[in-house]
Amino acid sequence: MHVRIRAGDPDAFRELFRDYAQLVYRHAVRSTGNWAMSEDVVSLTFLEAWRLREKLRDEGESPRPWLMGIAVNVLRNTGRAARRHDRALARLPLRDVLPDFADELVGRIADSEELAAAKVALGMLRRSEREVFALCVWSGLGYAEAAEALGVPVGTVRSRLSRARTRLRKLTEGELRRSRIKVEPVVVRGQVQGDRIAAVRSNEESGR
Repeated sequence: MHVRIRAGDPDAFRELFRDYAQLVYRHAVRSTGNWAMSEDVVSLTFLEAWRLREKLRDEGESPRPWLMGIAVNVLRNTGRAARRHDRALARLPLRDVLPDFADELVGRIADSEELAAAKVALGMLRRSEREVFALCVWSGLGYAEAAEALGVPVGTVRSRLSRARTRLRKLTEGELRRSRIKVEPVVVRGQVQGDRIAAVRSNEESGR
């Protein structure tokens, strides 16, 4: 298949898209939390794969690491563009924001508090750690495949993933602790402050 891809065989690219489009899409959704942006990432990834097809080497049985390496670069560029877009939007008058339901796809974390905490924690990881975590944990690439995708040694992937898991666990636990701190109601002479107002009004009305 590698030879057919390098030759620009349309059938080979149809097979490539059929086999890996969903993998790229899921990886993009989990990395960005944005469905629409993830669809753009898929399109751009396969356009780049077509443009760079002659650079595909014969190493490995599958073109998956090569394709996911392209997806990682597309996500980096898309992320920079999104940040510029967000900065531009921040200068505009505020509007009502629609809820983002993409969290439902970020697998295995069912509890909404844990999901929110994990997303915050992921954003606090170094980009290199976040990319390795996304490729190995979310997208299921092996160490060698992730190393090929990122252009780094296998040992680097192992160490980054180990650090990412350790830091992510600590950061998530810390974020959960912060999010679960609740403000206690103000008590005045045995009454909650909100109830005190109602009681005063009740006494005033009974005295009329």
